[in-house]
Amino acid sequence: MPVHLTPNAISAIVAGDVNSKPLVQVLDIKLIGNTQERYSLLISDAVSTEQAMLATQLNDIIKTGRVKKGSVIQLIDYVCSPIKSRKVIVVLSLETIILDSEIIGNPKSSAQSENVAQKAMPSGNLEQPAKVGNRLVSARNPVNNVQSFQATVQPPYQPPPNYKNHGAIIKNEAPARVIPIAALNPYQGRWAIKARVTAKGDLRRYNNAKGDGKVFSFDLLDSDGGEIRVTCFNAVVDRFYEVIEVGKVYLISKGSLKPARKDFNHLKNEWEVFLEASSTVEHCPDEDDTIPRQQFSFRPISEIENAETNSILDVIGIVTSINPSIPVLRKNGMETQRRVLNLKDASGRSVELTLWGDFCNKEGQNLQEMINSGLSPVLAVKSGKVSDFTGKSIGTISSTQLFVNPDLSEALILRDWYDGGGKNTTSLSISKEIMSGSAKNEIRKSVSQIKDEGLGRSDKPDWITVKATISFIKTDSFCYTACPLMIGDRQCNKKVTRSGNSKWLCDRCNQVFEDCDYRYLLQAQIQDHTGLTWVTAFQETGEEILGVSAKELYMLKYEQQDDVKFGEIIRGKIFDQFLFRLKIKEEMYGDEQRVKNTVVKADKVNYSSESKYMLDLLSKR
Repeated sequence: MPVHLTPNAISAIVAGDVNSKPLVQVLDIKLIGNTQERYSLLISDAVSTEQAMLATQLNDIIKTGRVKKGSVIQLIDYVCSPIKSRKVIVVLSLETIILDSEIIGNPKSSAQSENVAQKAMPSGNLEQPAKVGNRLVSARNPVNNVQSFQATVQPPYQPPPNYKNHGAIIKNEAPARVIPIAALNPYQGRWAIKARVTAKGDLRRYNNAKGDGKVFSFDLLDSDGGEIRVTCFNAVVDRFYEVIEVGKVYLISKGSLKPARKDFNHLKNEWEVFLEASSTVEHCPDEDDTIPRQQFSFRPISEIENAETNSILDVIGIVTSINPSIPVLRKNGMETQRRVLNLKDASGRSVELTLWGDFCNKEGQNLQEMINSGLSPVLAVKSGKVSDFTGKSIGTISSTQLFVNPDLSEALILRDWYDGGGKNTTSLSISKEIMSGSAKNEIRKSVSQIKDEGLGRSDKPDWITVKATISFIKTDSFCYTACPLMIGDRQCNKKVTRSGNSKWLCDRCNQVFEDCDYRYLLQAQIQDHTGLTWVTAFQETGEEILGVSAKELYMLKYEQQDDVKFGEIIRGKIFDQFLFRLKIKEEMYGDEQRVKNTVVKADKVNYSSESKYMLDLLSKR
């Protein structure tokens, strides 16, 4: 059965026709792009050929063989955009009519088709041919026996003339077509998207070589589940910052698309929209129920344990505890708030979530009141940032959103699990008790095995648990004075020195302040029945061992100079038995490599649990 491709389809598309839905044939397919997979098609209407770009969301039809060389396809949705000195056809949607076919017609490139008549004339000293009707004849004396050729190329598509308006040519002001977010690409000239704002960032000010500026971003979600970030700078901020509200639906057009910066943009889209002076943002007052209010991709807490540091993810869990909000100083000297809570889920793991800034006083205070009332609310975290400080934990960032007891199926399942017995199940914390390399974390070892088995000498640290007794604690340098300022979401913690009589100086932050922090750097000797070794305990684990804060002990020794009470505290911990969770790693000290044993957790031995553990060992022998 013969196949008829749409006549003049290529020239019509290049001239601006985007509604004819022509039949064309695929002559060639090429994979292009280094960082982003994209396919280029050579398409034909049996006379002319032209290059076309396939939208990335259609890559799968090439990979699965639904379109290949020779396929006859119908272009359903497409645009033709000028790129530098040429036009590129971008295919957004298509249908395969015939999967495999012989080459139809004798197609040539569109540029070649335009010049074929000139190329067909013989060279020499002949004059240029003149056109008579539809024929090309020589301008010389017709008696000369010179062959002339009939042009076989169909004339290029010309749009019908407009006789109604003979005035000045005006710009096409017809509304742009609304397209899915997933179909956006830089090759489109005019587009519009209809989407809901799911997150709005803070207004930030900056200073660089170009001067002062301001910027804010917001995230969009459409009815097809497509997400994209929109960013505004300077004068555009003044136009749209007050207009944009989380939860409302907008029609947005006339923005430029640029590659998304993945170090700042966690959305699953390779592009980011930048609004300009000509951009339009229109609020859609009629509620569109086809556009969801939020889109989650929850990860079980057990998977966060192996998540990449600084990655952005969604998590949902039961709030089991929450600490009071405390003030902290950032590096710029501004004070902010920090509040830490614990989440657990059915994966058998729990994780620390650190709230920063306004989250402490809004959702944080609400959660505190619920916990104080004996409730254990479900908390969904959208866009939390993974940290690896003392294990894996999650922190809020400017684009984070918190949902308390959300109306989600995942929340209902979690609530049923917790009320049905999950409340009483033991969850291991990935924030302190289990860290990277957790497969070895719960492995019991004796002190002598650390050396005998060469632990800590591989590329990655070893994580073990040792039951041992404290035999000696160094008291000459048990803590240090630390910088309290915040750098991002972490405290500086670098050593500070006296600046004058009452102030402290941090060389790293280059700032002077009234008060400092006191942090443990405790060195102790531990031993069991097989031998002894030195361990180092930092802030939290130092407090677990000594039972008092570093500041209290520092003041007791150096300010109050109460050596008697100081000595009683230290001697009171000698011969105490602990379960030490140790991180063992070889480190450089000057020119020498030494194995360092760092205490990650120090728990007083629970003799009931320990007896059960030993009985289990005996039963396995």
